[in-house]
Amino acid sequence: MVRLRVVTTDDWPLWRDVRRAALAEAPHAFKSRLADWHRGGEERWRARLEMPDAYHVVALLDGRAAGMASGMPGDGGGDGDGRPPELRSVWVSPEARGHGVGGRLIAAVETWALRTGATALRLAVIPGNAPAIALYERHGFAATREPGDLLADGVTRELVMVKALRRS
Repeated sequence: MVRLRVVTTDDWPLWRDVRRAALAEAPHAFKSRLADWHRGGEERWRARLEMPDAYHVVALLDGRAAGMASGMPGDGGGDGDGRPPELRSVWVSPEARGHGVGGRLIAAVETWALRTGATALRLAVIPGNAPAIALYERHGFAATREPGDLLADGVTRELVMVKALRRS
């Protein structure tokens, strides 16, 4: 059974453990590296969770952490007057894949974005991460022509995808 848990600053050890698991299991899927997150201790993990207006959620499968996602505020809500909020740090553990965990995490961040008044949700994904791109496409995201951030190789850019949000 999958249960989602919104995490707060007091949950920093849980967030740290899931984030480290994600970076260790799928280093190809993130711009950050595991080594980048060994510095700073508790204060650094708390700071990530204290970001104003951000949303962080962990998926628990049979009581064990099995995935994560964040929603980061934009600067204009996605209504054409600025950048919409962003879906970030999505990861599902190998044993939880195929159980709908990724979809549940995405839906939770979409609900958060709608509550903020957003009309779109944005994300950036590493090109070539076919499983992630397929997951996002299944959930209504489409590639844009917007150039993503430059990756460490100095040549490749992230693929930017956007989904229009509708109130039900």
